[in-house]
Amino acid sequence: MRTPFFSKTYRYPINLISSMALVLLCISCETDETQTVATFTNLTFEDNFDTDGLIDETSWSYELGDGTDNGLSPGWGNNELQYYTARPENIKVEGGMLHITALKESFQGAAYTSARISTKGKVEQQYGRFEARMQLPWGQGLWPAFWLLGSDIDEVSWPQCGEIDIMEYRGQAPSTLIGTVHGPGYSGGLAVSKEYNLSAGRFDTGFHIFGIEWGPDYINFYVDDVLYNQITPEDVEGEWVFDHPFFIILNVAVGGNFVGPPSASTVFPQTMLVDYVRLYSRPN
Repeated sequence: MRTPFFSKTYRYPINLISSMALVLLCISCETDETQTVATFTNLTFEDNFDTDGLIDETSWSYELGDGTDNGLSPGWGNNELQYYTARPENIKVEGGMLHITALKESFQGAAYTSARISTKGKVEQQYGRFEARMQLPWGQGLWPAFWLLGSDIDEVSWPQCGEIDIMEYRGQAPSTLIGTVHGPGYSGGLAVSKEYNLSAGRFDTGFHIFGIEWGPDYINFYVDDVLYNQITPEDVEGEWVFDHPFFIILNVAVGGNFVGPPSASTVFPQTMLVDYVRLYSRPN
């Protein structure tokens, strides 16, 4: 049985680094002794969601149900409230976008439905730039995420496999997102994390690019052209486990310890739009 590695539940008390702890800078800024700005320009994978209909199952797999089929308790180990399906009502490609839609409906014993897909066993990469251009849903109790898990999870379990949350977000705080790493000794409430706040606007009213640039001894977190955090082996309280291939997950959860349940003011349906997902490596 797997450890509940999917549990972003643990994030609700995470040690958020102060938003003033690191200086905001552009990707084009010069590298200095406190930050590494890499340039990964060799495209290794992209999905532009150009063909209407189903997802490309040569790259993506549906992750279905309430979590019990993955060895977790109902709620994906997080007390989440949705049941993930592969129905077009919850997930489809249309108009050049991937649509992941959370609905309020009774389905298989759950009060909500949504969708979750991953590239496990299909697209996995060690190091490079991982990015997606997305517009997020909003509302109390919505929990969209773009994140990575170590491809060795079936052998070593979570958190030994490592987890990189490129973007996760509380729907009730539509101008703030969080980037996080989890590993042995710094998972759950001890995860290393930092918020990013838009100076103007909201993540649900326009598209933004969320990404990391990841090398042997650093992970840089970006929103659009802003590097807002760097995590290195010196920043974690345990073993640095970001030295092997990881796979991608895209999902929209409803409820859970990180965001709380929806309220009477939460409007459904809510959709996360994904324009593209791209991976890059160094030119050689």
